[in-house]
Parts: sequence; structure tokens; C-alpha cells
Amino acid sequence: MLASMTAGLTVSAQAEEAAPADQKSESSVGTGAHDRGGDIVVTARRRQESSQEVPLAISVVGGEHIDSTGSFNVGRLQQLTPTLQYYSSNPRNTAVNIRGLGVPFGLTNDGIEQGVGIYVDDVYNSRVASATFDFLDVAQVEVLRGPQGTLYGKNTTAGAINITTNQPTFDFEGKAEVSVGNYNFKQAKAAISGPLSETLAARIAVSSTNRKGTIYNVTTSEHIQSQDNLGLRGQLLWKPIDTLEVTLAGDFSNQDANCCGSVYVRTGLTQRALNRQFEALAAAQGYAPVSRNAFDRLTDLDTPLRAKNKIGGASLRVKWDLGEGTLTSITAWRFWDWDPSNDRDFTGLPIVALSQNPSQQDQYTQELRYNYSSDAIDFVVGAFGFYQRIDTQGTEAQGAAASRWSIAPSNALSRDPTVLDGLVAYNTQYLKNTSAALFGQLSWHITPELTLQPGVRLNYDKKEGFYQRRVFDGQGTELLLNDGVTNARKTAQLAIYTPQEIAPEFSDWNFSYDFTASYKVAPDVLVYATYAKSFKSGGINQNGVPVDGSNNPILATATVKPESVHHYEAGIKTQFWDRKATFNLSIFRTDISNYQANVNNGQYGVLRGYLANAGEVRSQGVEADFSIRPSERFNAYANGAYTDATYRKFVDAPCPPELSGGTTVTGTQTPSAPGTPGGLSPANCDISGSRLPGVSKWSFSFGAEANTPVTLLGKEGQVYFGYDGSVRSNFSSNPTASAYTWVDGYSLHNFRAGFRTDSGFDVYGWVRNAFDANYYEQLFVGPGNTGLIAGLPGDPRTWGFTIKSNF
Repeated sequence: MLASMTAGLTVSAQAEEAAPADQKSESSVGTGAHDRGGDIVVTARRRQESSQEVPLAISVVGGEHIDSTGSFNVGRLQQLTPTLQYYSSNPRNTAVNIRGLGVPFGLTNDGIEQGVGIYVDDVYNSRVASATFDFLDVAQVEVLRGPQGTLYGKNTTAGAINITTNQPTFDFEGKAEVSVGNYNFKQAKAAISGPLSETLAARIAVSSTNRKGTIYNVTTSEHIQSQDNLGLRGQLLWKPIDTLEVTLAGDFSNQDANCCGSVYVRTGLTQRALNRQFEALAAAQGYAPVSRNAFDRLTDLDTPLRAKNKIGGASLRVKWDLGEGTLTSITAWRFWDWDPSNDRDFTGLPIVALSQNPSQQDQYTQELRYNYSSDAIDFVVGAFGFYQRIDTQGTEAQGAAASRWSIAPSNALSRDPTVLDGLVAYNTQYLKNTSAALFGQLSWHITPELTLQPGVRLNYDKKEGFYQRRVFDGQGTELLLNDGVTNARKTAQLAIYTPQEIAPEFSDWNFSYDFTASYKVAPDVLVYATYAKSFKSGGINQNGVPVDGSNNPILATATVKPESVHHYEAGIKTQFWDRKATFNLSIFRTDISNYQANVNNGQYGVLRGYLANAGEVRSQGVEADFSIRPSERFNAYANGAYTDATYRKFVDAPCPPELSGGTTVTGTQTPSAPGTPGGLSPANCDISGSRLPGVSKWSFSFGAEANTPVTLLGKEGQVYFGYDGSVRSNFSSNPTASAYTWVDGYSLHNFRAGFRTDSGFDVYGWVRNAFDANYYEQLFVGPGNTGLIAGLPGDPRTWGFTIKSNF
């Protein structure tokens, strides 16, 4: 999508709502974008310009629309931008993709880069997990599609999310907002800004969000999937002269939710013998799921859940106006502390008694860039340095039901709970990630209509990792490989957790480039075409690697190659009817070699999966958006995207659950029917041609708002009614598409109605998922190929009221 519906509606229109009557126009006053004759101003190319002048697929969501639609984090933003995909089983295991590309779908591995960069006030957030905060005092959000390596500090191959917050002002201003709703929803936001002296201004913002969980755990008598978020941000602006701005910013976010769990969805037959599949294993222990209807929203998980997330940091930004050019320096430090506890067997049985991988991250970035503008040329040149350190201390333990569940019934050890009860693995790992780059992009205006835009990037990446797994039995005795001790009990234990120690390393130089040609066919019609040769840095496996028949790590799998990306795009941006209507269209194709895919062999001991290179991947499609504002009383938008994202060549992929769990065979032997005793499972499967996980072929967002002037309680203002909807087709919720893990398409419909005044007072009621649609955010394949499928239902209908005021 190009300067999207939100460019036509959410920045301009929503800003107009808050502007004084004598200032109203189709501008973006008050939302962080600036008035440029009715256009939406963005900083996608590191300078302020109209979104319709940028030869780039971009969507812009204004701060007012973010607030009014309840889109207070990246996850909810996806309902407004069709080609943005967001999946999160917990903050750490969060994926943000654009056009189906970004990071592998599944459990997170620290050793690779994300393909979608997230920037807050020019500061790069190296992990999606560290950007799961609530939006705080946001002016606008730009979603950029396609490679962004020649303009942004960190190389990103799929796109970038550029978040701009409201900045300190030398005029006193403030705002406050309170919302309440069902599920005990409570949210409060406030911000205040003003001068401390003639050269110093400050801004402070705070946000608090609380909500009861939407799933009830009958084991603990608690609601899970709750929200308990607190955010703080402070900024100081020093402006000693008109040409120099120095901004010191600090922020802190704390999340302490009763999270994150799942519900039983279904079972499906696998290649395991029937007595080793879920129904037989559960019956043998007298177990049954608390409900077989996922939308009863009941679970019985027996491991305490915890998802404590602390995020924060500080930055110093210096902007020096040198006449025709501007020199900018951004120095930043960010931290992320993650303290989880999960139930990884997805049942109420004590199989996996403990699964947690607390992590601590520190990152340091330095970006220096120079922007120059003239009638003939514009250019940006920059340098970027990045260092990241992540330390993780993992603990995984088996419980009293593990022996019966995980050891074959024909083995007498399966009837001895002490074999696996208390078996524990301690995982220690760290990652040192260093990156440096030089980048630049030139816009050469050959004529007032024709512009050529080349860009280049030279990049260096180095990753050093360490992974150690030590295994102890229930009596505290360490289990070692090749120590001369061999017996059936030890063999059964090592089949669950295998000791391992690796120290993978990767380093590489890359050169990438892009070229865009744009032409103004008419004053309000821009056509453009882009080619980009990009890359995604190679990575290392930070969660262990597969082992051979002697339980030795297969070191060849410890590193993954860089992705090689070829991107093609063409588009048209138009405005008509005196700029009251906007229609934009883009077509794209991205070919990737050595695609970094997530692989999971289903064993308890490799629960977190590992990375491998698929052969080739392609994402191609069409994006269109339309917005219209015939008068200040009505506006509407409609966006749509068709995305065809497939594995073009992946001949050694992990097999889906229906083809897994039996005796592993090589070659092209056809597996037996699922559930056949002694079934045969191929060592891997050829999934070439199948769809990438998490990608809907069709996705749409649309909405409208109408208002009429009224005088209410002596205040002049507007009564308004707004609607926002989204539709997406089905998608696969497993790295390898499975008949058991397709998520059906669904639609969501949100409404709001209220009264607002020109002075900034606003009170309204809202309802999200108004028709209470039942849908899944994700489905999960249970460990061990037993056929269990668990899932995370999306939010049910929620409703509430909001009152806010600007002053």
C-alpha cells in the first residue's frame, strides 16, 4: 500500500477535528505531520516531504486515529494496514512481517536479524520483543514496504515501522485521556509540554493499561491473557540558537501480565502408532481437556504463567542546520529484560513442568547522517554503528506425567514416573552482535518531472554466540555423553534433553544498492519503478542444533547463510477532485535466495527450533488504497492487498505433523496413512510451491466517519460516528503448512460514536469486534508429534467509553 487510507483519513482528517475552526483545512496540524497544502508529510526519506511525492509504498497512521480506534500497539496496527502481519504468543516470541517477509514464523531465535526495522524517533529497536510497548504520545506511524537499507541505519529487507512521538514545545500544552470498558479495561494517558526557559523545553508522557484476561484457567482459577502495562517517556529539548536542536529522551515500559497461554483446539492423526497419539496418551492418564470448544475460552494449564517485560533506554539527538543541509547525530542505549514462565505441553498434565528462558539485552547504536537539499539534487549520506549483547538463562523440566507420555508404552520405563520426573535442562547462552554500515541515497531531479534515485550500502556484520545445555536427572546427577555409562534409563532421559555445547560465529561484508526512477505525469500523478538488491545478514543458531546418531551436535547447522534479496516494484500515486480524493496502486515482487526458515523437529529437547536456509522464496502481489474527503463532514477509505508469498524451492523442509512421528525413512518412500502402527515418516518434505506461514492472500481494511455540527451543554462541536473494518483470508499457522493448522479467514468490525469540540474535548463510546467473531491469532503444534493442536483465540467483543481533553 502507498500513502494509505490513513494518509487520506487518519492524519489529515483526525487532525482537522482538533484544530480551531479558523485553522481547519485538509492539513495534519496537531498530529505530528505538518501542513503542506493538504498533503501528509512524512520522514520516510529522512526529510520532511509530502507522502504523495515519495516514490515508495508507505502507509501513514496519525496519532489521533491510533487513539480513536484503540490501536495502541503494533499488534492492533495491523488491522489498519493490510500487508502488515503481527503474531505474538508472548512478547519474546513476536513476529512482525510485511508482505509475508521479515522473520521466520515460529519461536524466536536470537541469532538472526529481523527483516522489519522498528524505529522510535530515529532509534532502532533490535528486537521486535523490545518494541511490544503501548504507543505513548505518538504523533504518527509510517509503515514502509520493501528494503530500506540505503536510508536507514540498520539494514531491513522487508520494510520499516517509523514511529514519531510528539516533541517538546515552547508553548504550553497538554492532553489527558481516560478509557474504561468490559473485561475491567482501564487505560489512562497524559502528556504535558512547555518551556523551562527561553532555550529549554520539556515534555513528559505517561500511559497505563490494565485489562482482565480473556481466557479462564480452571486449574489456577485465574483469567489469563491479561494486560498490565505502564509506560513513561520524558524529553528535554535544548535550542540555544535557531539552527541547533539537542533532544535528550528517556523512556521506560513495564509489562506484568498474567500471560501467556493457550486453549485446546483439536487433535489430528500423525504417523505415530495410535497408542502414542494424544487421545490414547491422555486416556491412559485419565485426562481430558477442560473444553473441546476453543471459544469457550477455557484452559487448564498447570504451569504458572508469567510474562514480565521491562523495556527502556535513553537517546541523545543533535540536529544542526547548516543551511542547505542538516547534520544529525543519534546516540542511543536500550535495554530489554524478559522474565517468563510458560506451559509448553499445552495441557493440564505435568508433562513439561517448567519452561522459561529469561533474557537480558543491552544495545548501543550510533547514527550520523547528513541531509542536503537543493533544486537539482537531494541526498542523504550516513554511518551507523550497532552493538548488542543478549544473555539468556533457560530452565526446562519434566514432570510426573512425562514418563507415561513420552516413553513408548512397550517400554517398562514408561510406567515408572521417576525416570523423567525432575529431569531438568539448564541452558546458558549469550550473543554478541556487532554491525557497522555506510549508506547513502541521491535524488537527482533531471527535470521538474523526472527524478532518478540511486542508493548504496556497505555493511559489516559479526555475531558471536555460545550455547550450553547441562542435563540433570531427578536426583541431581548430571547426565553426560560418552562417559562410558549406558543403560535404558539414561537413554530414555537423553532422548528428552541432550547435553550440548556450541560456540557458533558468523561474520561477513555485504554491498547492496537500489535504484528508483519517478516521473510526474501531471501535478498530482506520480509514477515510479524500483529495483533493489539487498540482503539479510547471516545468523547463528542460539537455541541448540540437531544431533547425529551419537548425540553429537551437527555443527554444519550452527550458522545460516545470508539471504540474498532481489526486489522489484512499480506504482502510481494520484490525487484528484481538488485533492479531495487519493488513489494509489503498487505492484511488487521480491525474490529471496537462502531464505532463513524456522525448523522444529517436534522433540521436547529441541522445542525452540533451529534455523536453516530454504532454497528460494518469492513474495509478489498488488496493493491499492483509496481515500476520499468530499467535505469536512465525511471521509472514507478502503485499502486492499493481494499477496502471493510462497516457497519456490524448499526440498528438505520439516514435515507437517500429519507426516511426522513414525519411523524416519530416507528417499521418496510414501508414508503410511496417519495413525498406522509402525507408520513411516520421511526425513524431510519438499514443500516447494506452498504458501509461507502467516500470510493471507487477500486482506482489506476500510472505514468511514461522518459528523454534524451541534451545540451540546453550551459547547459548540460535532457529533460523529466512525467505523473501521478489516477482512483477511485464511493463512497457515505452522512453518510447514499442515491440514491441521490453517486459520480460517475472518473479518473484524469496530464502531465509535461521540461528541467533540473544537477546543479538544472528546467523549465517545466504542466497540471492537462488534459482531463477536470467533477467530484465532495463532495455532500451535504440540510437542512430540502426538497430534495435539493448541491455539490462541483472538479478542472477543470489547466495548467501553473514552473521555479526553487537550489544553
